[in-house]
Amino acid sequence: MYDQPRPDQAPPAMTFDRMLERVRYEGAYPTAERAEEAVRAVLAALGRQITGDERVDLAQALPVEAALALTAQVPDTERLTGWGFVKDLAARTGTTPAVARWDTGAVLAVVARLAGPDLLTRTLHHLPDGYALLFGQAQLRRPEPAAA
Repeated sequence: MYDQPRPDQAPPAMTFDRMLERVRYEGAYPTAERAEEAVRAVLAALGRQITGDERVDLAQALPVEAALALTAQVPDTERLTGWGFVKDLAARTGTTPAVARWDTGAVLAVVARLAGPDLLTRTLHHLPDGYALLFGQAQLRRPEPAAA
């Protein structure tokens, strides 16, 4: 999916090293290596949850190394809520849910800035409840169908 860029989109404006600096700052990580661990783990987990045009567009908004971490994952058939995402990340990385939540927030705050508001809105619309908070956004309630 990633190797076929869309002609109407410019290459990402941020390098991977700069992204790691931003994540290191957001997460108050002691080293760039720790920030990179968080980036790769969170983007791999996100890659298991996001599909379609949003996956392709998000990959194109990221630096190449980050996009590869996202797109190397086959989307999972099980759709996880935001909290389920954090618990799954904790289990896969061998950390606590608190650490996984911290890592997720640090990485996805930077991803949200790279994606921009339109792509972020589209992406959140296609994910289950709970992801907006992970991206540092307000969690708005989705309209419920009117009872007949």
